[in-house]
Amino acid sequence: MNIKNILLVALLLLTSEIHGQRAEQNIRLLDADNAMPIIGATFEYEQQKGVSDENGTIAFVFKSGQSMRLSHIIYGVWTLDDAQVQKAVENQVYYRKSRTVNLHPVTIIAMKTRLHSEELVSLEYEERMAHDAATILNQIPAFNSIRKSGNYGFDPVFRGFKYDQLNVVLNGAQSATTACPNRMDPPTSQMAPNMMDRIEILKGPYSLRYGTGFGATINFIPAKLRFTATPEMYGRVSLGYESNGNIPRGEAQIGFSGDQFDLSLFGSWSQGDDYKAGNGETVQADFKRGSFGANLGIKLSSNQQLRLSAINNQARDADFPALPMDLRIDDTWMFNARHDIQFDKAKLKSWNTTVFGSFVDHLMDNQLKPINPRTINTSTRAETYNYGGRTEGIWKFANGDLYAGADLRVEGAEGIRIREFLTGPMAGKTFEDNAWQQGRISKTGIFGEYQLMSDNFSYVFSARLEMNQSNINDPSVEFTNVYAKTQEIQINPNFSLGILKPIGESIQTGLWLGRAQRSGSLTERFINYFPVGQDPYEMIGNPQLNPEVNNQVDLTFVWSKGKSAINVDLFAAYLQDYISSVIDSTLSPRLPASPGVRRFINIKDAYKTGFEVRWTQQLPIGLQQTLALAYTYAQDLDRNEPLPEIAPLDLRYVLSGSYLQNKLKPEASLRYVTRQGRISQEFGETKTPSFSLLDVKIGYSFTDQFIGKVGINNLFNENYYEHLNRSVRGTNSPIFAPGRNFLVNVSFLF
Repeated sequence: MNIKNILLVALLLLTSEIHGQRAEQNIRLLDADNAMPIIGATFEYEQQKGVSDENGTIAFVFKSGQSMRLSHIIYGVWTLDDAQVQKAVENQVYYRKSRTVNLHPVTIIAMKTRLHSEELVSLEYEERMAHDAATILNQIPAFNSIRKSGNYGFDPVFRGFKYDQLNVVLNGAQSATTACPNRMDPPTSQMAPNMMDRIEILKGPYSLRYGTGFGATINFIPAKLRFTATPEMYGRVSLGYESNGNIPRGEAQIGFSGDQFDLSLFGSWSQGDDYKAGNGETVQADFKRGSFGANLGIKLSSNQQLRLSAINNQARDADFPALPMDLRIDDTWMFNARHDIQFDKAKLKSWNTTVFGSFVDHLMDNQLKPINPRTINTSTRAETYNYGGRTEGIWKFANGDLYAGADLRVEGAEGIRIREFLTGPMAGKTFEDNAWQQGRISKTGIFGEYQLMSDNFSYVFSARLEMNQSNINDPSVEFTNVYAKTQEIQINPNFSLGILKPIGESIQTGLWLGRAQRSGSLTERFINYFPVGQDPYEMIGNPQLNPEVNNQVDLTFVWSKGKSAINVDLFAAYLQDYISSVIDSTLSPRLPASPGVRRFINIKDAYKTGFEVRWTQQLPIGLQQTLALAYTYAQDLDRNEPLPEIAPLDLRYVLSGSYLQNKLKPEASLRYVTRQGRISQEFGETKTPSFSLLDVKIGYSFTDQFIGKVGINNLFNENYYEHLNRSVRGTNSPIFAPGRNFLVNVSFLF
């Protein structure tokens, strides 16, 4: 080869290299909640600058080793390091959350493998296979669950707030009403984890945009929409198995996306048998659970999109040893439609509107119970509905953001218990009991939140005014003999103020003050002689209950520097007209075995106080440690005794590692729960011993698409039970938790 040819080849290679370095890359910036394009975001990348267009796209020439700085009035200022830029280029998309959630005292559980730094609790693909979302919440020390079954229908409790004191919503709007009077199907059980992107726990009565968050708002955010320049198919398949209880799990997603649409289909299935406690005792825990759903996103224009979703949850033959009946059939449909539009106006920036409907069909009976001799057959078929809508606009001002809107939620329930006597003087007779009396509650609200930001302070003002209308459409004689008036209209004002103060670059402090007012639930108002409480007493609702009031304050402290971060949250709540119950000796129970009747009432005063602490630290040799603990102290001032169902101090320590370029990830988790000696005599609570648990896991990424994990929960086979576990019906023995449990999970992404 002569010199001329050598020079020609060298020139071609150099030209090719220069062309490769200068090839323009495109990344679409999308909102993490609704996948709408982030228009007008500025970026700086080495010497390159630009602004995202109407599709949220930025164009630049990739430079290895460089970071990118981005800025937007709604989404704040943030930086992508070199690895994040490369990942965004590879995916051709980057999702960013607006600044709103970062202001509130919030915990975010991310249902994905790669997390941003502001997310506090990391969950991986195996949590998508969970059949009950409450088990995911229980990974946070401040959460516990009321358990009436070994493996199903866990009812979350946060800081001692429970049931309707927790506002459980899907994407800020939708919920589901429990059909079982004993709450075998709490709203969290209807939130399909494999269709979720993350869970936001907004602490306290401070975030009022999504409803009356009396004790907290639990917001389940669905999987993000994705629009791609060219048609693509994507998805995943995950499989798992747990040895104790013989529990196979599986979930899958398949999606098809293009520039104007995104269609995703989801499915999951779990089932299990009885499991062994640490002492070898068999705990009734059979269940079958499936969830199936679809999301369809349609880009109507460059600034409008429509999202449609449907979820079908199915449960079959779930054991509830603490209850007189077991779940036989639970079929739930949840439909949701949301429209988003963005505006290029001076103040008004966007508007979103959601309509939804949830419908539960539930059957429970005692046919699975090992009863000998069998003297009575009982069954209850119940149905509930929960429908409504929500609309909200967002305005941007020079130093603040305004969120304002209105919502409507209507819920109702009906159900008849059938009692068929098999022996004794009543043999052959059948009785019907009207559980819900076709109770109905309508909530109409207007809300607003203003976030004001300055150099030294940030302020969050929030308010909600809600009209609550309630009545029963099929009253029972025994109920109206106690309460002649069953219709009620109540006006509930709610407001809060948050003040945040940064101190230097490493510390942020916050003070939160809130007052929330909540009317009674369907159970608290209209349940008709059913044993739905902690003890075997039958309970009767009270349609004349006053709304209960929570006056709460939170002090927050966040310190972050280098490889360490500490979060501290101290809270105190003064409760007025707190909804509780009292034994009423003037009322007679419907079932001969019942010890009596409890009636829902207001107690004048109660209070709760406590704290949560979380410390994370990066250690040498690829290790990271996390220490978290939570404690709540609660007192009934009327009875001068502890409030019932308050979990003791809960401490978690996790030591994890990352090796072989993040492919190998070992983890050890220690949990210690103290003895609970503060118990309610009024409700027959018993003291709970302390316990310690050790779990070990190891995960490995064989490729970017194929990952697996094996582990052992309760390594030392501890025999224990949670303080909120109910006792097996007819005994004083609690429902013990599973003993040693081997697990394996794999997931394939495409």
